[in-house]
Parts: sequence; structure tokens; C-alpha cells
Amino acid sequence: MQTLPIAHREGTEAHYRDAAHYDRRYRHRRVDVNYYADLAERIHAPVLELGVGTGRVAFEIARRGIPIVGVDRMNPMLSRAMERLASQAPTCRDHLALIQGDIRSLNLRRRFGLVIAPFNVFMHLYTRTDVERTLDTVRKHLKRDGLFAFDVLNPDPRAMARNPTRLYRCRPVQHPQKKQLYKYSEAFHYDGPTQVMHMSLVLEHPNNPEDVLITGLSHRQFFPMELEALLH
Repeated sequence: MQTLPIAHREGTEAHYRDAAHYDRRYRHRRVDVNYYADLAERIHAPVLELGVGTGRVAFEIARRGIPIVGVDRMNPMLSRAMERLASQAPTCRDHLALIQGDIRSLNLRRRFGLVIAPFNVFMHLYTRTDVERTLDTVRKHLKRDGLFAFDVLNPDPRAMARNPTRLYRCRPVQHPQKKQLYKYSEAFHYDGPTQVMHMSLVLEHPNNPEDVLITGLSHRQFFPMELEALLH
């Protein structure tokens, strides 16, 4: 497996090491949850989710009585998902299986009517080889008449042109352990040759200048026609 550059590897993993903070940050994000759950209900076939995270999407699908297998590479995210799953209703627990694995090399030796990769999972595939291996995973696990659904962000030229030395202030964020509102800012550095947006997510304690947490997040930018060609 190809070794990622340090910046890419950190941008792939750092945002997902604190699963409790991740859960709190995205707990109100429901549009994609409803979209994928409605899609699964309409197809009504077993589902494979690539990049299950803490189960935000998978739980809703399982609650609707649809079998789903969720795969993720990050231990903290899977541990959090398993912890949350233990407190769910029997219908959810009975219909969801969680597996650790790399979506670029996964082989469960079974096929699904629906394969999904929600919430920018594909934006952590930084090379054409990464994309091709992941699409091969999809092909190996998808039934002949099955459906593959995923989402990515459209490239934003304004973000690409931002000053990488500037912090852009956002709304305050509550730290999940300390129960304290922190100042929250973001910085952006776009690397044109690799088409990767490197972001720094900065939390600052309002009264203690030494209490600063900086988390990296790297997203591969897919332009629409490029993505269509890769899928073809």
C-alpha cells in the first residue's frame, strides 16, 4: 500500500482521533443521514457503508430494519460506534455489523444491493491509485443491478485562493470533555499540483492563550468532469 506524505496522513487521521468531539460537532447534521436512509429503504437490500465513522448514517439505516455492514479504518471511530451501538434498540443492534478495514483493499466476499460512502469519504483518496482501488472495492461488493452512492464537496475557487497565513473566524465550538466554549477558526492551504486542500481547525480557550488545539484535515478536490472520468 502506498505510503502517504506526512501532511496527507495527518490530514486523513487527525480529525477522527477524538471521536467524542467528532460526534458532538456533527450531531445535528441530518440531511445526508435522511438521504442515505431513504435510499436504503427504497432499494431495501443489504447495505455496505465505506467509512462508517461513529455510525451517524448507519444507525438510521439499521433502525429502519435494513441490514448494513459498516467499515472504517480508524480505531477511535469504530470504538465510539460500538459504544453507541450497545445503547441502541434491538432492531438497530441486530441489523448493524461493524468491521475494521481499509476501503482500498477490502474484500468481504459478499455482495450488496447498495454501497455508500457518505460525508466526503472519497475526499481522503489522494491519488488516482487510491481512487481506482476503492472503486475496485465497490465493484467487488456490488450486485450486478446494485447502486453505488457517495458525496463529495464541489471545489470552491474562493477557498483555494485564500491566504494560507490567515485564520478565518467561525462560530465558537464547545469542547466535549471540558464543556467550555472555545474560539474556533480555520486556515486553508490549497496545493494545486496534488489538488489537495489542507485545512487547520483551530480551537482557542477564550481565557487561556496557552490552551490551543490545532487539528489538520486534508481533502482531495474532485472537479466534476474529472470525477465522471474516474467513475467511467
